[in-house]
Amino acid sequence: MRSVVVLGGYGGFGARLCRRLAADGWAVLVAGRNREAAARLASELPQAQALVADRNGDLRPVLRAHRPFLLIDAAGPFQGSSYRVVEACIACGVHYVDLADARDFVSGIGRLDAAARAANVVVISGGSSVPALSGAVIAALSKDMGDVRSVEMAISASNRATAGASVAAAILSYVGKPFSLWRAGRWREETGWHRLRRERFEVPGRAPIRRLVALADVPDHTIVPETVPGRPATIFRAGPEFAFQLLTLWLLSWPVKWRWLASLSPFAKWLLPLQGLSARFGSDRSAMAIEVKGWGADGARVRRWTLIAEEGDGPEIPTIAAHLLANAIAAGTLAPGARHAAGAVALEDFEPHFSRLAIAHAVEDRPYLPLYRRLIGPDYDRLPQPVRGMHDVIGDGGAAGRGRVRRGRALLARLVCAVMRFPPEGEHDLHVAFEECEGVERWTRDFAGNTFSSELSQSGARLVERFGPMRFSFDLPCDEHGLTMVMRGWSVFGVPMPLRLAPKSKAREWADGEAFCFDVPIALPVIGTVVHYSGHLRRL
Repeated sequence: MRSVVVLGGYGGFGARLCRRLAADGWAVLVAGRNREAAARLASELPQAQALVADRNGDLRPVLRAHRPFLLIDAAGPFQGSSYRVVEACIACGVHYVDLADARDFVSGIGRLDAAARAANVVVISGGSSVPALSGAVIAALSKDMGDVRSVEMAISASNRATAGASVAAAILSYVGKPFSLWRAGRWREETGWHRLRRERFEVPGRAPIRRLVALADVPDHTIVPETVPGRPATIFRAGPEFAFQLLTLWLLSWPVKWRWLASLSPFAKWLLPLQGLSARFGSDRSAMAIEVKGWGADGARVRRWTLIAEEGDGPEIPTIAAHLLANAIAAGTLAPGARHAAGAVALEDFEPHFSRLAIAHAVEDRPYLPLYRRLIGPDYDRLPQPVRGMHDVIGDGGAAGRGRVRRGRALLARLVCAVMRFPPEGEHDLHVAFEECEGVERWTRDFAGNTFSSELSQSGARLVERFGPMRFSFDLPCDEHGLTMVMRGWSVFGVPMPLRLAPKSKAREWADGEAFCFDVPIALPVIGTVVHYSGHLRRL
């Protein structure tokens, strides 16, 4: 019988994992700093015993005394943690798995790969919902996509789910803190617990769930752009069941963002009691969703996997991956070495475990036709490839190049430029970010740090571009040389305006070799030129 030490074995996730492993025939050593809590759980399990062990201390004497086959760290928190536990396992020839979701900890585990190989032990970090389960889902959704453009993930836990101190500490560690996301072909800084959105989780045969979620930092933000074809933009959001809980943390994030507070981590001891006061309210339903957008042999596709857990089974999900990894190590199917858990298990491996719980999951798969392809129709294929490539927007994308800006000299022209946030005159490095959501595209043009955005959508057979309260509609005549945007109408705050009073603009797009070229003059009646920008771009 193989033995396993589970650090934090009597905690919210650790206790569930101990029960799973014991049911599979493992001899479980329920480990932690609290002997009484460990002993209580061990007394309920076959072939189990309590073990006093502190993950912040030196575990080598404990490992040498008990000589376990495997150690699973379910304690945490892993944010800011060292590799002390992992190094002790390698030194003692003990295999290692953890339930870490700390970005730096999980994505940096590879630095111990040579040592783990030399010791002939398997070291896997992130054997939890992220990145083990999320990685398995992303691999399944993108298996025939050669160019994945975006990956979006969201998790919302039931209010009745038991959250331990390490979970509270993990959440508060990044609330209001800056971290990097791969978006539009480059790294950009975002703020933890911002970018709020309402997420809808739907599985056939189950009542849908609508929850507010916000940006959370996870290992997938590093792993997915590095490992998935196309280097897709990646974003992960999480949220509790009640919107007021999320909004409270969002409000508290601002003092951290403004650097009035160094961190909310010291308040972790208050988060659990406050959550406990509302634990009896709400539902026992948790949810997870992952959406992948990209290009395959049959064109652009949108694939979305959604899971809904009921009857309080949501907290079981983070333990399933560690359970699978433990059995895989015991079976000898995982090679020695240190690595993150993304790709270590397949989605189908989770299914037998899901089927024994109140968990339902499903995949929605649909084709997608990008905005300009929809509007132009068959003539779209006549366009030069660089122009088509720029407008084949799905999910997320970016382009970089150079731009030239000329501003009008009239006072009113300068005022309009200031209000619209048009860039200053001159030559600039240029980056354009494309974000597509439900068929609507947002283009953000960054002229050397000076940004302005517009939103592109479809109205009938015409393209509509929105700048704040103003909307302009265009025809898009095109041929093998390029396309032109011909204005056909405009409105302000939804009120149609006379075309003779509209800004004068005849934007052109064409190709010069592999480069996408553009020329956009904007003028107003009487005033004359407001701004004229042009340049060239290449997709990133």
